[in-house]
Amino acid sequence: MTLLHSECGKSIGCDDYLGSDKVADRCGICGGDNTGCKVVSGVFKHTLTNLGYHKIVEIPEGAIKINITEMSKSNNYLALRSRSGRSIINGNWAIDRPGRYEGGGTMFTYKRPNEISSTAGESFLADGPTNEILDVYMIHQQPNPGIHYEYIIPGANVISPELPPHRRPGEPFNGQLELTDNTDHEDEDLHMETDTHTGQSAGIFPVSQPGRFPFHQPDNQVPAVQSPRRNREHNWKQVGTTECTTSCGKGSQYPIFHCVNRISHEEVSESYCDTSTKPTPEEEACNIFPCPAFWDIGEWSECSKTCGLGMQHRQVLCRQVYANRTLTVQQYRCHHLEKPETTSTCQLKICSEWQIQTEWTSCSVPCGVGQRTRDVKCVSNLGDIVDDEECNMKLRPNDIENCDMGPCAKSWFLTEWSDRCSAECGAGVRTRSVVCMTNHVSSLPLEGCGNNRPPETTPCDNGPCVGKVEWFAGSWSQCSIECGSGTQQREVICIRKTEDSFDALNPYECSFLERPPSQQSCYLKPCGAKWFNTEWSTCSKSCEGGFRVREVRCLSDDLTPSNQCDPQLKPEEKESCNTHECIPEIDENCKDKYYNCNVVVQARLCVYTYYKTACCASCTRVANRQSGFLGRR
Repeated sequence: MTLLHSECGKSIGCDDYLGSDKVADRCGICGGDNTGCKVVSGVFKHTLTNLGYHKIVEIPEGAIKINITEMSKSNNYLALRSRSGRSIINGNWAIDRPGRYEGGGTMFTYKRPNEISSTAGESFLADGPTNEILDVYMIHQQPNPGIHYEYIIPGANVISPELPPHRRPGEPFNGQLELTDNTDHEDEDLHMETDTHTGQSAGIFPVSQPGRFPFHQPDNQVPAVQSPRRNREHNWKQVGTTECTTSCGKGSQYPIFHCVNRISHEEVSESYCDTSTKPTPEEEACNIFPCPAFWDIGEWSECSKTCGLGMQHRQVLCRQVYANRTLTVQQYRCHHLEKPETTSTCQLKICSEWQIQTEWTSCSVPCGVGQRTRDVKCVSNLGDIVDDEECNMKLRPNDIENCDMGPCAKSWFLTEWSDRCSAECGAGVRTRSVVCMTNHVSSLPLEGCGNNRPPETTPCDNGPCVGKVEWFAGSWSQCSIECGSGTQQREVICIRKTEDSFDALNPYECSFLERPPSQQSCYLKPCGAKWFNTEWSTCSKSCEGGFRVREVRCLSDDLTPSNQCDPQLKPEEKESCNTHECIPEIDENCKDKYYNCNVVVQARLCVYTYYKTACCASCTRVANRQSGFLGRR
């Protein structure tokens, strides 16, 4: 027979021989020199812009020693999917918990350090080999810190990391020799004996073969493997098994061997048995029925909004544990349990809000209509002043408004010029009434009266006159106004009258004569009510059509307000002005950097600083059009 025991103190090499110093190289070849395989490694450092899944590397079929590791901690996630489209880890926007996941014919260990102080990133590790092509992705949410990947493509002689190498009968395994069919049963060192109590043969304790459950003898038989130099009255016997490692889902246990008397089967001290013949306990399966299904809850996804109320999601799978593997099963198997929520509301922080920083300022004018302002700022939930774009522009309080400080008594009111010249011939004047009164124009403030009183007379000439040599006084002109108090003018000149004509002389030639008056007051009749109006105000716009205003009042003879004026003769109070088009200033630095800036305008993205700069020309044009539209309103 073949010896089962091994020498103590010697290690077993990768070739399963006791005392061998051979080790497997990185290719998995026993005693190899690392040339029997191809090592594929690299670092994915691409800069990504779009959020979501981005492919990093493809793991080919047959790869072993797989290591995918994030180079530093980030808010990104690694994901794994088979080429057939089946999600293995972190698929469908749901984040799985760290653990072991089967895929591609091997078992992947998914690690994600959660310690706050840890700077290590996520990783996938697997021994392989894979039986299909697998794709590794990154769920991009923040700048890529770099992903290191490495795997090995083995050669023809590589030992599989999942399955033990094929052994020929009789080769060492775990320091023992396996019995074969041609074992000599008459070996002088180890031989079969007949149990005196049962009449059955007591054979050697069998060594289990790889992939098989160990064989156990009946309790009333004991292994008969003993040294001929020991007392044969005692032997090793299995008296039970260890406790199963799991209560369900296929655990493991080991047989317990004690030294017993071969005849009485009483347990004795182990010193009575040969320790070199004590059987090596082999693992046995136990409690192979499946464990109850349970809900496996993934981690919550990122909140859909960076501030305010948003939504987050998580993956909830029905899973069962069997043979130290957690498998996803149909959801009906978890119906005995209440399913956890897959969506939830979330709020990372309170959104920034508008705050009024100051009270209204004083009105810009002491009287009439002006403007007043106040400071309105966008403030974060921490109290910091941030860009206006972080607040809702539609909810922004007004920071400027009109203010009416009451009437101002500082505007000149004028009548129209009289239609008649004061002289029937020669130089004369036309007149009008001028009065400084309070104005009530509420659209635009007007300038005060000041010292620049508008003239009440203007020159007029109806042609030359013929006179005689003396102080010649012409006829009084018509009254300067048709009603009310006015003035009359006449020409008074020194002339020399001839038979056929008059020659005008210098006034000193007639100085010895009393000069007739050249002007007098006149009053034809009461005027009754009459329209008075102020000067036109400044135009509201410099181009593209503005307006200007004046105040028109109906006043009686004593300059008090009246309602007796003819409405049809009332002068206009408002008129258009500066209707020519605006010529915008051209900024050479304001250009569109992209060809599709019209899409930015249509999507109303010009309120954001980035797009306002990248599409400067387009955003400026639409801003000018909008300001022009608001001005015309």
